[in-house]
Amino acid sequence: MSSRNVSFNTIVEAAYGLPLDARLELKSLLEHNIADARRDEILDNYKSARHEHKREKLKFSRSVKELKEQL
Repeated sequence: MSSRNVSFNTIVEAAYGLPLDARLELKSLLEHNIADARRDEILDNYKSARHEHKREKLKFSRSVKELKEQL
């Protein structure tokens, strides 16, 4: 988006006004974008956990009671 402030409703209305082929393409683009964002989030979480593991900050347990207490 540019520096213009476009409301969510305006975007949705514009999308609804597109032909079916364009809406399907938009859907595909959004799905790929969301998947990429989720992969980035997973990678960030992995790096954070790996860093904590190296610093020995992670605590492992097989006890359900202990796991619940950690939450």
